[in-house]
Amino acid sequence: MESKILNLLSENARMSASEIALRAGLDTAAVEAAIADLEKRGVIRGYTAILNESELEDNKVKAIIEVKVTPSREGGFDQVARRIARYPEVIDLSLVSGGFDLLLTIEGNSLQEVASFVSAKLSTIEGVLSTSTSFMLKKYKESGRIMQSDEEYERLKVCP
Repeated sequence: MESKILNLLSENARMSASEIALRAGLDTAAVEAAIADLEKRGVIRGYTAILNESELEDNKVKAIIEVKVTPSREGGFDQVARRIARYPEVIDLSLVSGGFDLLLTIEGNSLQEVASFVSAKLSTIEGVLSTSTSFMLKKYKESGRIMQSDEEYERLKVCP
């Protein structure tokens, strides 16, 4: 039951309990109780809207930062990650496999603000060995949603 509810909420967080119940073949009261339980247990951490930021007037500058870290004896990668996560500029933070350890998405009002975050805050944290910053130029898909209509992606015809 939980997986059905979570799948439907992931598709549309504004879906009512009665609509979820109808689609999943469940009782509305049971769905409401299950959602309340999922929230209480911390499985559901919040609800959000997927924004097409190119349509907003005050576009923020977003960057993806790859970070190499020396894990601490006491807390491994978690200690450094928790410290980084406290910064309000950090939107997403994940421990990953591969050539680097942490993957961050950060947001600022300008390129300079993002650069300042990297040089003055992130790189000065004990355990951070190196960073690699890539600025987000255009978002094509987020959370399973294509950000522009298909017409905008039509390729130009090749003429001889």
